[in-house]
Amino acid sequence: MSSQTEVQVQRIRTIGLTVTNCDRSADFYTQALNFELVSDITFAGEDYSNLEGVTQGKIRIVTLRLGDEIIELMEYLNIHSQPIPSDSQSNDLWFQHLVIVVSDMDRAFAHLSSFPIEFISETPQTIPPDNEASAGVRAFKFKDPDGHDLELIWFPPDKGQDKWHQDRNRLFLGIDHSAIAVSNTEQSLHFYHDLLGMQVHSRSLNWRATQTRLDNLPGAKVNITALRPVQDGVGIELLDYILPGKGRPIPSDWKSCDIAHMQIELVVNHIQQVVEILQQNGVEFVSSQIVQFTDSSFPYRQGCLVKDPDGHAILLIME
Repeated sequence: MSSQTEVQVQRIRTIGLTVTNCDRSADFYTQALNFELVSDITFAGEDYSNLEGVTQGKIRIVTLRLGDEIIELMEYLNIHSQPIPSDSQSNDLWFQHLVIVVSDMDRAFAHLSSFPIEFISETPQTIPPDNEASAGVRAFKFKDPDGHDLELIWFPPDKGQDKWHQDRNRLFLGIDHSAIAVSNTEQSLHFYHDLLGMQVHSRSLNWRATQTRLDNLPGAKVNITALRPVQDGVGIELLDYILPGKGRPIPSDWKSCDIAHMQIELVVNHIQQVVEILQQNGVEFVSSQIVQFTDSSFPYRQGCLVKDPDGHAILLIME
């Protein structure tokens, strides 16, 4: 970790997805993936609008839980949302997905296939034995009703966190990580590791036919760097595509209200110090300042939305 800071990301609280319609998305996540409803709240005050960098937004947030993890579905009720480009691919730099752990891939795939989803992978893929970091892992990629990318993953006994091997009664177990496409691994590590204090957990190179079939991306070859916060839990994976090369950058005019927007909420140990360090390092801010929340129904006291080097949204919070 960098000597300039004792800043640390403690954990990832949740991952937020902007959606076209909360009811439709909640139905999908609860029925197709067995998430459970936690809360359904609408915010119309300036605080949340300032946090997200929008003007006078009326925002409905539906919180869903799967195992120990939660996600937030965010619907902008009074602002037009641009859809995700229909020709999006895994190497486009706006690519970001949630990885949902299952106890039985074949059963989970059969259940999911009964819903009208868009497949990315034709079928679940098994990582070959010569990939030491991921050998035997089974994975399948698909899209939710808005086109957000999702992945089912099954870990063999010698892979994944211990908790994924402890509860075999449920089919869908929880969220392991969110993976993001990056243009340069070292640049992203400077942000996530040096500035925010996340730790490198593992590295792997995924390629050949398996990765091509998984991503539906001809000749896919990708360097993967897995990061974890201090308290473990949900992680972040950096996907640096060597082949077919980097995709399109995130357009500079995309906003929090656009459907491609996903935000990773990082609980930090000292938000003021984090913000000062990020400002000194030229990081782009969406929030004009740290937003203070006085509403007791809100899940955290302070927040500030920034962008990582490739434009992925990172919400820094203190609870």
